[in-house]
Amino acid sequence: MSFTRFAGRRLAEMTVTLLCASFVVFGAMYLAPGSPASFLLSGRSASPEALAAINAQYHLDDPFFVRYLRWLGDMVQGDFGRSITYRTDVSRLLADRLPTTLLLVAMSLVVVVAVGLLLGRIAAVRGGATDSAVLVTTTFAVGTPSFVAAVLLQALFAVKLGWFPSGGAGEGFLDRLWHLTLPAIALALYLIGMLARVTRSAMLEALDSEHVTVARSRGVPERQVIRRHVFRNSLGTVLTTGGLIVSTLLVCTILVETAFSIGGIGQLLELSTSTKDFPTVQAISLIIVALFMIVNLIVDLLLPLVDPRITLGSRRSSA
Repeated sequence: MSFTRFAGRRLAEMTVTLLCASFVVFGAMYLAPGSPASFLLSGRSASPEALAAINAQYHLDDPFFVRYLRWLGDMVQGDFGRSITYRTDVSRLLADRLPTTLLLVAMSLVVVVAVGLLLGRIAAVRGGATDSAVLVTTTFAVGTPSFVAAVLLQALFAVKLGWFPSGGAGEGFLDRLWHLTLPAIALALYLIGMLARVTRSAMLEALDSEHVTVARSRGVPERQVIRRHVFRNSLGTVLTTGGLIVSTLLVCTILVETAFSIGGIGQLLELSTSTKDFPTVQAISLIIVALFMIVNLIVDLLLPLVDPRITLGSRRSSA
């Protein structure tokens, strides 16, 4: 498939997906009990005139589809609305908090890739007791939810040992890295186990392939066989899993940011959901959906580069 055709098809798919997601995101908040007006009143009684003024300000009395089309039109123009909770533009809230979340996700991704690939490769190549030890370790990692890991790391390394801050995002780049170290590890722990297992399985499958046997029969050094024929041929499977890993990181930030009071969009989403802050929840949810699609697009573009058997726009091996 040519790049132009692939780009056109993916653009159409992303547009349709975003439209469907926007409708679901917009409508889901109205299915939950309560209303923004009740939050703004904070349980106080209000005159019909005051209630009407609130409904008019936030267009709560308009028909559902009218509200949806108005919201969608504003979103296309970059207007995310005004936060009901914080009484400020949602775009300003996102600009203040999104960089922290993206940095946390990036740090976690580095930890997942570095440790997960290393453990998976060691397990597949060495086998025996080393393989068993890695399997036990990754089983523990996979069985530990992010919020449990956050509490344990916080209690040990922040409260008891005092090596890291117990919360907050810090100020300045280096201080922020220090503050986000424990949250990044808590966020990465489960995914390290998953990536290590996927890498191990992919490399074991590659080790049993015919071209590896031929390379060994020709006297190619084992280290070269592992690097060029085994690890390289397993990268397609690993990269596909990488797209799922990034998507999972974006979702799990909600739990970790809340545990460490980081103040990113994950914690903002949790707070906004509990207070029925419709504009903020809808904007963050749609941004997360868009990030999912961007990650999948990047994976599709990279797959043919790491695995020649895969053509552009297809994750299935042609071999």
